[in-house]
Order: sequence, then structure tokens, then C-alpha cells
Amino acid sequence: MKKTGSKNNLTPSQHIDNHIRELGDWRGKTLARLRRLVLESAPELTEEWKWDTPVWAYKGNVVAGGVFKDHVKLNFFKGASLADPKGLFNAGLAAKATRAIDFHAGSKIDEPALKELIRAAVAYNAAGSKRK
Repeated sequence: MKKTGSKNNLTPSQHIDNHIRELGDWRGKTLARLRRLVLESAPELTEEWKWDTPVWAYKGNVVAGGVFKDHVKLNFFKGASLADPKGLFNAGLAAKATRAIDFHAGSKIDEPALKELIRAAVAYNAAGSKRK
């Protein structure tokens, strides 16, 4: 789960811990919950700290967690290539490769559907799939 090599001698996981703690509001709680779901869904994922953002990777970037003033975003790097039977994607729908889910204060999280989508994203990377 932890990968070394970050600046300030912090692991990516420690950077993410600090980021969540510094938010100190609903966004931090939401990001912490999403992080837990990501890691429960696919324990093979490694946590990385890229672009001052939490990123979870397996054979390439899988999903990133971005925090904004009014929402927390889970960005699936190859989301356009994934089936979304529960209609979770609600942002970035016109992008060529990525898709995202924006969570606002009080948003309900369909945990089983989200875990399924994360596992599908990991499987896509594991297969070395390319969009055709």
C-alpha cells in the first residue's frame, strides 16, 4: 500500500493522511471514506502522491482523488473505457479517456457500485487494455 520516494521523506500514504487531516471538514471525511473504499476494493493498488493529489495505481494510474471548494472528485484515468451500469459517472463525460464522480456535501455513496467500478478499472489496467 505504501510507496516511498516522496519529497520531505514522507511516503505517499503519509502525504494523503496529512492532506485529509488538513482539510478538517466534510471534504476530508469524504476523501477518507473514498480512500477506504478504494483500498478495500482492490488491495493490490498502491498509494501515490502526484500533482499534490492522492492517486491509486496498479500497472498505471487507476483513480485519483481531487479536492475542490465545493466537491470531492474521484477521477478514473481510463473511465471512458469502463462500463458504468449504475450511472456513477457524473463529471467529465465528454473527455476522451477519463470519467469522474463528483461528491458534494451530503452526497450518498453507492459503496457496492463504486467498489465494482474500481475493481473494473483495476482489471482494465491489469489486462493491459487499450481503447480501440
